Amino acid sequence: MSDSLERSTKINSLKESIVKKLCEVLDKSSNKGWRKLGEIVSSDRRFKVSSDDMEMCSLRVLEVEGSPSLTLLRLMGERGCTTGHLMDYLQTLGNSDALQCLKPPALQILIQPQSVALICGHNLRLSCHAVGKSPVQYQWFKSREEVPNSFSPELLISPVQLKDAGFYICRVNCGDACEFSQWAQVDVLNVTIYQSIDGRLKLAIHPQSQRLHVGETLQLECGAVGRPIPRYQWHRNGVPIPKATKRKLMIPQLMQDHHGRYRCEISSSTERMWTNEVDVVIGMLRFFATDKVALLIGNLSYQNHPQLKAPMVDVYDLTNLLRQLNFKVVSLLDLTESEMRNAVDEFLLLLHKGVYGLLYYAGHGYENYGNSFMVPVDAPNPYHSANCLCVQSILKLMQEKETGLNVFLLDMCRKRNIHDESTPNIVLRVTANIVFGYATCQDAEAFELSSTGFTNGVFVKFLKKRLLDDEKITVVLDRVAEDMGQFDATKGKQALEIRSSLSERRALTDPILPGDSEDLVHAHSRQWAKAHELPESMSLNFDCGAQIKLGFAAEFSNVLVIYTHIVKKPEDMSFCQAHDLDVDPKEMNRETPEETGIYLLSSSLPQHCLYTRLSSLQKLREELVFTVCLQGTFAAMDDDHPIFWTKSVNIGKPLIARLDLHRAVRRNSCLQTCMMPHSPSQSPCHSPGPEHQHHLHHGSHQDYSRLSPQHPYLHISEHAQGAAGGCGFSCYDQLSQCDFDRTYESDGLLSSPGKLSIPIEATEDINELQAVFISSLHLQPQ
Repeated sequence: MSDSLERSTKINSLKESIVKKLCEVLDKSSNKGWRKLGEIVSSDRRFKVSSDDMEMCSLRVLEVEGSPSLTLLRLMGERGCTTGHLMDYLQTLGNSDALQCLKPPALQILIQPQSVALICGHNLRLSCHAVGKSPVQYQWFKSREEVPNSFSPELLISPVQLKDAGFYICRVNCGDACEFSQWAQVDVLNVTIYQSIDGRLKLAIHPQSQRLHVGETLQLECGAVGRPIPRYQWHRNGVPIPKATKRKLMIPQLMQDHHGRYRCEISSSTERMWTNEVDVVIGMLRFFATDKVALLIGNLSYQNHPQLKAPMVDVYDLTNLLRQLNFKVVSLLDLTESEMRNAVDEFLLLLHKGVYGLLYYAGHGYENYGNSFMVPVDAPNPYHSANCLCVQSILKLMQEKETGLNVFLLDMCRKRNIHDESTPNIVLRVTANIVFGYATCQDAEAFELSSTGFTNGVFVKFLKKRLLDDEKITVVLDRVAEDMGQFDATKGKQALEIRSSLSERRALTDPILPGDSEDLVHAHSRQWAKAHELPESMSLNFDCGAQIKLGFAAEFSNVLVIYTHIVKKPEDMSFCQAHDLDVDPKEMNRETPEETGIYLLSSSLPQHCLYTRLSSLQKLREELVFTVCLQGTFAAMDDDHPIFWTKSVNIGKPLIARLDLHRAVRRNSCLQTCMMPHSPSQSPCHSPGPEHQHHLHHGSHQDYSRLSPQHPYLHISEHAQGAAGGCGFSCYDQLSQCDFDRTYESDGLLSSPGKLSIPIEATEDINELQAVFISSLHLQPQ
């Protein structure tokens, strides 16, 4: 290679970047520009540049981004002009800037890596060769990550594995100059037995025939090896499928007209071949939902009635199971009457034509005249229909949404309420899509197992074992009823009752096909997502040099878990401690998550953290603010008095707090669907409104002697009118704050758990207490 480009190279073969730079110089030069160059070339009879040609070049200035120089160079190239001729003309012209454009770059890549498809276990070799004015250095990358120890012109991976598939590029350095090669795709096929390849195109994987149902996903795969990498085009019934140009063909949400014969055309620059043609059969039409939505309510902390345990575990287990069935799940604990009504209203907003709607309720309840009533945690004693939610009124509103399936799973007692003589006037439409699963028979009680630990109620104990079955929902419930019938502890006391008008084989496992209302589904999905947005994990840096990491997880839609720990502290800090200035630390100095009430997520959370559990998030009226307090002493200090640092963090309204369930009940709520003799606006026993709310108070005693070192402490308050600061509330009675429970784990300096702040979903059932024998079981009515 000389100091200039190859003189025999035709002008039309020059790189576009070189031609563009040369034209910019010639177009801008006045007495040494393209016109003077044309005069010099026209005197050379070999290239015959006439005055008409020069006139045509000059007219290019009238065009947008037109270039007379580019037109002239193209004419010269078409007539055989080489780079050597052009350099001679520019030398005669005396345009040194134009000549410089033809000088070779300080670094030039001569051999580019080529894409390739090969068999798993063979050797991968990619090449990139460059020249420069000084020694050249190489570094290979896979996507954005450096390939370790890849500093040579050739990248060799032997043997190549499936994980090596991807896109590769080489960075070449020469002094201050740096160039990147072109991308090379490497496709690795997992074929166990295959003869050696010689670089030619060879077909290695054929697609397989499939038999599927409407709504399922079709996946066809083929593959060939060779260099350069093969190109693919899938065909159905002999017609190319638009945009189906990858080795794997995937068609989600199959429809009936996707059936047919499929094959793939595989080609390279010189060869072409076809895979075998296979049949794709779409079975009988399977029912599908346009969306699937579930509202799960568990009431256990009653103010005027016996407390329950099982609803918390039951709601948690069903949440994780329904998520596996692609349900949008809102799970809530301990709701007052107004909060329950507003939660139902939000649930109804997610429903539209064809949606599968599921409502699960666990708590106290009763049934009068065929209507079921769910009892809120603030219901008076005795309660009436005006203080409770009527399930049939909710069904009526669901029917108005033209839902595809309405499922009610009621885990509550169905005894008659002798204090309530009202007869709701609810007129339901005649539809063949209603399923009621009652945990017990009419005029009977539903039970939970009384034990020292947390376990399921009797209904969910057996329901969770069947819920994922791909069967008609009534068949699933029938099997649950059979299982419950074999449980000695409740024989003769509790039996599952099923009421159904379902005439089609609809199952909770049915696929989701948005259909014509896809925009509506997206709008409803955004509404649902509002109730499940977690704050992002964050790091807090204190002036003393300490760093604290905060992470977030959702136990329920209205229960937030915050875990925090120190990840860095100054080396010269001899003592590091954290405390809350407003709460008695004796009540908060815990050592396990379980002691805060985090029973269900404890195994999924990072260890050795400070854990804070915030329940009743639906009561938040304004944004939630954390004040992290830190104190410490340094070895160089003359006295032992600690220094204090604080950080305030605003995390907005997390999870269900965004939906403002604390607001007044809306006029179009489920409250209006059943006209009762005692409406909440008339009943003397209805739940108190904001004007009747009273506040709980906690002590202000301070004692920091038992605070655990090496941990930050959170002081949590709500920016809301009338909200009390601090924490330590054991229960709520129409308060506009959250319940706060927290604990410490004192284990010295900690490392980051590396968890994302996303809702944690359990993958295994809650362990049941093996020590509870049937002979010693005690039953607690709900």
